[in-house]
Amino acid sequence: MLDDFALRAALAGIGVALAAAPLGCFVVWRRMAYFGDATSHAALLGVALALTFQGPVLLGVLVVALLMALAVSTLSGRGLAEDTLLGVMAHAALALGLVAVSLLHGVRVDLMAYLFGDILAVTKSDLALIWGGAVLVIALLTWRWTALLSATLNPDLARASGINPRREQLVLTLTLAITVACAIKVVGALLIAALLIIPAAAARPLARTPEAMAAIAAGIGALAALGGLGASFQWDTPTGPSIVSVAAGAFVLTSLLRSTFKARR
Repeated sequence: MLDDFALRAALAGIGVALAAAPLGCFVVWRRMAYFGDATSHAALLGVALALTFQGPVLLGVLVVALLMALAVSTLSGRGLAEDTLLGVMAHAALALGLVAVSLLHGVRVDLMAYLFGDILAVTKSDLALIWGGAVLVIALLTWRWTALLSATLNPDLARASGINPRREQLVLTLTLAITVACAIKVVGALLIAALLIIPAAAARPLARTPEAMAAIAAGIGALAALGGLGASFQWDTPTGPSIVSVAAGAFVLTSLLRSTFKARR
């Protein structure tokens, strides 16, 4: 059954969406969009290091994405504005990754696949890793949901309740690194942040509770993955950008619905 590449691609897209969309809600709530960019751009450096040391690409991406996220968390608030720090680290990591890939000799690297994804080339082992990562991310978010939500909405109240906001930030950092590592094969390093943010932003006008927003975001992300695949097959367009384009269309639609509803009130 899994010999059908289209089915593997669909399952991979759904798996990434189920992990990325609920995590993306916290990215939106905490206004961490650029944080997601910095972590995802570091993924290319992880690819280069993994190929250099002949290790698993997924492991290299996971390690570098986690190190980048931890570095940003540690350095923020130490003299530099957070957006400045994120801008420097995001573009530096991407540039270093591109330079490192160009220096690889005797290794054939499909750079476009890592930048924009190659979901149609997902293998059975890739699929197992993607769904394993998705299950781990969902489990972490479910386990820490109340604490994460409290630390996000009101850090001072969270501290008074015995919750350490810094610890919850580290949990988010870990889940973000896992999601980036799983998603790079599907949408690529340049589009991972879009898959994190856009479904969550599209779900916001439709939800009345945080839990509903996370569930709706996951649904929109999954539909965007399937819709992008369908559009790619129909019009022979790049699959990763097609998925993000469908998600962007959903965002425009829900924004219009929200504006219409407000106008009628």
